[in-house]
Amino acid sequence: MDTQKLQDFYRGKKVLVTGHTGFKGAWLSHVLLGFGAQVVGVRLPPETPDDVFVSTNLKGKVTHYEFDIRDSERTQALVRQESPDVVFHLAAQALVRRSYDEPLLTVTTNVTGTANVLEAVRQTPSVRSVVVITTDKVYQNKEWLYGYRENDPLGGYDPYSGSKAAADMVAQAYQQSFFNPAQYGKGHETLIAIARAGNVIGGGDWSPDRLIPDIVRATLRGDGIVTLRSPEAVRPWEHVLEPISGYLLLGMRLGKGEEEISGTWNFGPTQDAWLSTQDVTMRMFGHLGRGTLRVEESAHKHEAGLLTLDTTKAGRYLGWSSKWNIDRTLEKTAEWYAVVEKDPASALGITQKQIKDYFNIDTSV
Repeated sequence: MDTQKLQDFYRGKKVLVTGHTGFKGAWLSHVLLGFGAQVVGVRLPPETPDDVFVSTNLKGKVTHYEFDIRDSERTQALVRQESPDVVFHLAAQALVRRSYDEPLLTVTTNVTGTANVLEAVRQTPSVRSVVVITTDKVYQNKEWLYGYRENDPLGGYDPYSGSKAAADMVAQAYQQSFFNPAQYGKGHETLIAIARAGNVIGGGDWSPDRLIPDIVRATLRGDGIVTLRSPEAVRPWEHVLEPISGYLLLGMRLGKGEEEISGTWNFGPTQDAWLSTQDVTMRMFGHLGRGTLRVEESAHKHEAGLLTLDTTKAGRYLGWSSKWNIDRTLEKTAEWYAVVEKDPASALGITQKQIKDYFNIDTSV
């Protein structure tokens, strides 16, 4: 991956990031700022007081809007007003277990919100590329051993997974109906890609019911006891910067008019990072210096036991591959939390340092 080409492409571009107050959206925004882009962000306020958006004062570095993307009129007005070159759509209700408690909010946010953003794009000629971020959980999970490929069937056991599969299909419908690659340069000037990633970890995520935040809360702020519901559940763990690099590649190549890049893409780690939640917990204990594991099975809310991705397509056609192995991923994640716990004012510095380490380019602003 030639990160200099990414920086050259995004420098001076206006980029809309929906969900910029969230964990992944905030990291993406910092990378874009480091590349010299003008970032516009829209989402509801951050849900935790010390996440990466708040702790790095990202609000002061972007053009910031706070409203619900289920509001179609405001969404369309914002996109027309700002007229971005590139759109990354990440805004979502992203928690599986919360989706059981608030299924309607989950479905309307993830499905209607996605349709609203794409409809706004359809009415805004400035947009050249759109990357819709979904999840590995869009696949109809049969818990088989091989990774899911982009052409495998979509499905969803829980409201979150089902809503993201539906959002994925809405994006594909807009791609075929309004932004068809075969009509690029004739009937329209916009290309769309859909990106699916696995379990993303890294510094600054404090969401409830997520493994890494639970571990950090227990080891750095609590009694050190971490309770696991499904210790044998296997996930493809990757640092947040890994899929972000893939999203940026998609945005750039779509923006350059490469019609063949329009479509669906998986971004996941190599097989060494297909680990159980118990393995990840024990390794994080080692990096953080303490921790005790307790198992408490949940019989009420289903979560997949095995879910992995095949990233052959991204490697072959985008030249993308995972850069940090699982040891480096967990080391960088633990480093971020430990540094910021010791000195909260260092959040921006450690975030920019890790971005520089990953992209091997100075992205500080």
